[in-house]
Amino acid sequence: MRLLRENTTALFIDIQEKLFPAMAENEILLHNLQILLQGLTILEVPLTFTQQYTKGLGETIEELRSLVHSFSAIEKTDFSCYDENRYREQLEQSQAKTVLICGIESHVCVLQTAVDLKQAGYHPVVITDCITSRSLINRQGAIDRFRTEGILMATYESLLFELTRSSQSEVFRMISKLVR
Repeated sequence: MRLLRENTTALFIDIQEKLFPAMAENEILLHNLQILLQGLTILEVPLTFTQQYTKGLGETIEELRSLVHSFSAIEKTDFSCYDENRYREQLEQSQAKTVLICGIESHVCVLQTAVDLKQAGYHPVVITDCITSRSLINRQGAIDRFRTEGILMATYESLLFELTRSSQSEVFRMISKLVR
């Protein structure tokens, strides 16, 4: 399946102030998420952020919020983003069929969202170097489950170049500079 900018949206799941410090390899995750976010912004891919129980877990981390003009997030209490009416309605209105997924935790909210999106007829793509959990064993368990469920997985660099499509693209140099 070829990924195209025209029918793609991105979902950043629960990368929040009180959760993020407890995540395995969180500094690597932050670096990767920042590049991904900047690249998707250059490519003009619509972005959605969710926050799980903001009152208890805090806002999306400042390092990501500061990269988004007019930042807003969808509040949720269910683990699957697809169970949140506001997100589901927004996705339906966008008419995007491909949903790029990153965030935390891999084996809970990311997994349940990807499975639900696939069941609903969307094409979830989990960005494997932009997800994690508190333990790497749970992250690996989620990756194994994505594979079993037939959910596409890719890295942020692979996705950014696939959405760019050509070295002749007007955004190629900007994307290339980001990933170096």
